[in-house]
Amino acid sequence: MLKTILILTPQNVKQKSKITIMKKVLMLILLAVSVLAEAQIQTPSPSSAATVSSVIGLTDVKISYSRPKMKGRKIFGTGGDFLVPNGAIWRTGANNGTIVNFSDDVKVEGVDVKKGEYLLFSIPGATEWSIMLYSDLSLGGNTAKYDKTKEVAKFNVKPEKLTEKVETFTIGISDISDNNATGKIQLSWENTSVKFGVAVDFDSKVMKDIEAKTKVSSGAYVTAANYYLDNGKDLNKALEWINLGISTGNQSAFWNIYTKAKIQKALGDKKGAMATAQQSLDLAKKAEDDFGYIKQNEDLMKTLK
Repeated sequence: MLKTILILTPQNVKQKSKITIMKKVLMLILLAVSVLAEAQIQTPSPSSAATVSSVIGLTDVKISYSRPKMKGRKIFGTGGDFLVPNGAIWRTGANNGTIVNFSDDVKVEGVDVKKGEYLLFSIPGATEWSIMLYSDLSLGGNTAKYDKTKEVAKFNVKPEKLTEKVETFTIGISDISDNNATGKIQLSWENTSVKFGVAVDFDSKVMKDIEAKTKVSSGAYVTAANYYLDNGKDLNKALEWINLGISTGNQSAFWNIYTKAKIQKALGDKKGAMATAQQSLDLAKKAEDDFGYIKQNEDLMKTLK
């Protein structure tokens, strides 16, 4: 019976050695991949990400930031015991800093700021805070490399004491005015609140839109009339707009007729306003749903007697 005899030659030994090395390398790669996979386990961030947004006028204001927590620490004050010491630049949040985005040109505490994205920095103080908007987003939260030449706005505001502590740093957009032209950005943490104002110009945009749309769309007449009335513009023009809106649209739209009555009242034409309000009231009573216009007309008519 023939037997196969393996003769080891220098070439065979070399091949076997290569295979052994490759196996070891493969095992090391597999081990490394396993360790990397374990290292990528996701856990909650100590400072959670947040976004707050609102519309002021016609301008979108959006703020993206990270929210650190107190965790029993002292936050604002003088000395090394405080997390955010007075007089030092703060990234106004955590991680890569806070980004504020304006969709239009605005005024921030009276300072002109072009539309775009900015980092928000601050310098806390016992009686006064400095707030800065910074143009170079690549700085992130690295306050050590802060460059004053890249400030687009800097202003001072007064902090206020809160009656209840805020555990997690919070940014909000509040105090939007009745005419929708101003609002405030509020920073709250620990027992401190800081607000600064944002003002927008929407009137020029609306007026251009009215000029363009009323030339091509009868539906724009009513909107134009309401805008003129609500913003104290030419009331005779407002009356012209609403008359066009009624005559070219749904002549039974009692809500538009009610607007006409308000314009007539504003012009001092009480008699005309009374007759128009009565017309709106009669139509509202016949409607399946008056949307509250029966009461609105009755209340208006009381002021005309």
